[in-house]
Amino acid sequence: MTKHPAVFSNSFIPIFADLLYGRRKVLDPFAGTGKLALIKDYGFGGKVICNEIESEWANESIYFVDEWHIGDAANMFWAKDGEFDAICTSPTYGNRMADHHNAKDSSKRITYKHMLGHDLHQENTGAMQWGASYRIKHIEAYQEMLRVLSPNGRVIINISNHIRKGRVVLVSDWHTMILKSMKLVCTSVFHFPTKRMRFGKNAHLRVQEECIIVFDRRIP
Repeated sequence: MTKHPAVFSNSFIPIFADLLYGRRKVLDPFAGTGKLALIKDYGFGGKVICNEIESEWANESIYFVDEWHIGDAANMFWAKDGEFDAICTSPTYGNRMADHHNAKDSSKRITYKHMLGHDLHQENTGAMQWGASYRIKHIEAYQEMLRVLSPNGRVIINISNHIRKGRVVLVSDWHTMILKSMKLVCTSVFHFPTKRMRFGKNAHLRVQEECIIVFDRRIP
């Protein structure tokens, strides 16, 4: 199986299952290897649908995903309006995992490109550093996600800040702000200390937590 640099932490899977309890159809639009499907081991009784832009990660998945689609999360033409009553996903963080230069030395690198083994699709946010392109693309993806989300649907994101030039970039706050601006109600925020990479540039400067943020859509 082609390795992925940023799969869900194992400890998050039962939390997702609990937050998604009773939902009939959940979508992960940035699915990677489809690890979200493990929620079925913790009592989730609905269907898990996954969308991933890189075919290797989808085609080589070892998880019991009910339905796979290959394509851009900002253009899920295959999905109907309001088809899903939940979305659970992890947007890319815009950190050094987006590095996509050709390495000239043998030092270890954990990036989307180096794990996949070739250049990413041009619309893959995994190659986008924090900046205007990253923000525009995620806004487009969120607009598409809301198109396919039911009127009383739930959105769960797993996201993290990162450090750039010695300062914390508030990526989680930005994603929260954007989803709130799209009329979603933030109902819960969970903070989890997590292990981060301890090698590479600025290995001593790592944000020590990830967040799970829950939003509900409330349309009469």
